[in-house]
Amino acid sequence: MMLNPSAGQPDDRKSSLYSQPQSGAYKSGDKTSPISVILVSNGSRGNRLLFRYPFQRVAECPSSLSAKQRSPYVLNTTGDGLDDQDGDSREQSPLTDEQLVAGFSDIILATILATKSDMCGKKFELKIDNVRFVGHPTLLQHPPIIQVSKTDPSPQREMPTMILFNVVFALRANADPSVINCMHNLSRRIAIALQHEERRCQYLTQEATLMLTVQEEITTMTETDGSPQSPFRQILPKCKLARDLKEAYDSLCTTGVVRLHINKWLEVSFCLPHKIHRIGGTYIPPEALERSLKAIRPYHALLLLDDEKVLLSQLPLDCSPAMVRLIKTCSAVKNLQQLAQDADLALLQIFQIAAHLVYWGKAIIIFPLCENNVYMLSPHANICLYSKLAEQFSQQFSGHDLPSMLAKFSLPVSLAEFRNPLETPAQEAQLIQMVVWMLQHRLLIQLHTYVCLLVPPCEDEPGLRDEEPPLAARVGGRSLSTPSALSFGSPTSSDDMTLTSPSMDNSSAELLPGGDSPLSKRMTETLLASLSEHERQVILNIPAAQNPEDLRMFARLLHYFRGHHHLEEIMYNENMRRSQLKTLFDKFRSVLVVTNHEDPIISIFQSPME
Repeated sequence: MMLNPSAGQPDDRKSSLYSQPQSGAYKSGDKTSPISVILVSNGSRGNRLLFRYPFQRVAECPSSLSAKQRSPYVLNTTGDGLDDQDGDSREQSPLTDEQLVAGFSDIILATILATKSDMCGKKFELKIDNVRFVGHPTLLQHPPIIQVSKTDPSPQREMPTMILFNVVFALRANADPSVINCMHNLSRRIAIALQHEERRCQYLTQEATLMLTVQEEITTMTETDGSPQSPFRQILPKCKLARDLKEAYDSLCTTGVVRLHINKWLEVSFCLPHKIHRIGGTYIPPEALERSLKAIRPYHALLLLDDEKVLLSQLPLDCSPAMVRLIKTCSAVKNLQQLAQDADLALLQIFQIAAHLVYWGKAIIIFPLCENNVYMLSPHANICLYSKLAEQFSQQFSGHDLPSMLAKFSLPVSLAEFRNPLETPAQEAQLIQMVVWMLQHRLLIQLHTYVCLLVPPCEDEPGLRDEEPPLAARVGGRSLSTPSALSFGSPTSSDDMTLTSPSMDNSSAELLPGGDSPLSKRMTETLLASLSEHERQVILNIPAAQNPEDLRMFARLLHYFRGHHHLEEIMYNENMRRSQLKTLFDKFRSVLVVTNHEDPIISIFQSPME
């Protein structure tokens, strides 16, 4: 179940379907984009290169050069220094993507990429100089050949058969290993679809026969009139498979989202996260994205980046009904737990669908909108007066301009302060929509409150604290922000993740005895035993510590005071109100340091996209 990024949109690429990409269309030297896509086969006709894109220019064809330069003493004056592909130019410049693959002729590529049968069904990776070839060779299993009677006088010839094929993506040699794995994944998906269609209706054999026929016609025509032509240029308008490979290459170089229909039947969907999730000019490593997705908690919310109708129109016809239900129920003010209840879905399923939408760049993870949320202008935000975002904002919210709205968030401000109490409910709803719009376009970041225990050092023994282990090693050792606590995709059931809190099993349950009972005092002393003698004395000398209830609550929350757990996480795990926590922080402010910064779990989702 994948998303269709082009559904409901006009196809503006048809006019340039059979043309090469312009020199400025793609970034040359981009490590996340492929250099070329190549289709090779091995069969009764030997190793053959069926199709490659981008195809070489006519001026680079060896036959044309030999035809024009019949004498070894004739100077080559047909091309300038920029089009010199033989390396004769005196000015040394970095090789472009086109020049990297231009040194490999069709015969060489067919020989090195059409592997043996023993290597089929495995990852194929070959590095030659500055080029790395990645593919997934696939073996074809044809039906048994019908035996022809020896007494039959009619001349019959066996049809040419294809033994294996390989869809190969050429990358730069220094490409990131995660990009290599993604390209292999796409090659494997295309190979599986082609193998299925070959078994069903011999689709690949028909397309390969058509490609070879066109190549033979172009070769004959070139030998006759001497005018060189690229056979792959002529293959494009005649062969559906060639157009699919070209579309895959173009999509990988631009949006990173590939959606093909092999033989107008089987859908192949693929997403290159390096193109979708980027910060500035660099991409977010898939490992970091996966860690953040695994750290999603029930108190987080899902913010769709597109309108509901637009997103539903991009879904395939056979998509999961659960995804449709989630999209229709999703709201920026609902956390994932509330969303699961309203959509009547398991919380674990909500996590999986949310991670799927985030991975495909259709949604981001935020904290549900409420009056206490504190937002600030993103350091990566585009604040130009006449930017495209400013124009879109003015069109959607007439009477308001984006720079003036962003100026209100130059300093951290809560939604309660941002709102004007004298405005009408309609104006207030429009302000919330503006905040949602700015969050969708990564113009704002949310700041969370973190608390850290910091006891003043003892003046009498200045060297004592140097020998002590850090507080994180002495206090509990429990971290509720780690993926192991509530891991996405873990075997833990959704009910367990909804009702069970790691802290309730250890701290809260122990503190059930109330009042000034000896058991309650012993429990409090046990929780404070992880502190040093000096730290305990400083805490017990605080006036608020004379109140047993406040001291018990402080000891109960002690393992959160390491600067790793924000206020909202503590509220959710301990089932406490914000006012209770802020009152406690104020009472013990002499040993607690309060800071405000981003949540590292969702910070990568709040960075602007290119």
